[in-house]
Amino acid sequence: MIPPSITNDPDQRTLTLTWDNGLQQDFNHGALRAACLCAFCRARGLQGETIDIEPLRYITAIHAHGYGLQIVFDDGHDRGIYPWPYLQGMI
Repeated sequence: MIPPSITNDPDQRTLTLTWDNGLQQDFNHGALRAACLCAFCRARGLQGETIDIEPLRYITAIHAHGYGLQIVFDDGHDRGIYPWPYLQGMI
């Protein structure tokens, strides 16, 4: 289920996934950071806290795994795994 093409453009702050069926998805880096599913980010949300995320965040590294994408952001946040179905649902 790993998309055959994963492209990160730090200048445009865009991550592009192209799937086998031809679907291409462009994600803003800041939006991906705000959509993090890690326990830390989810717990803060459940406690009613908001995480102040600068919209100009950018991705410094990506690691594709069989179950999803681990993304490292410039603020040092690297805990979130973005499952492939979750990313596909973010259309």
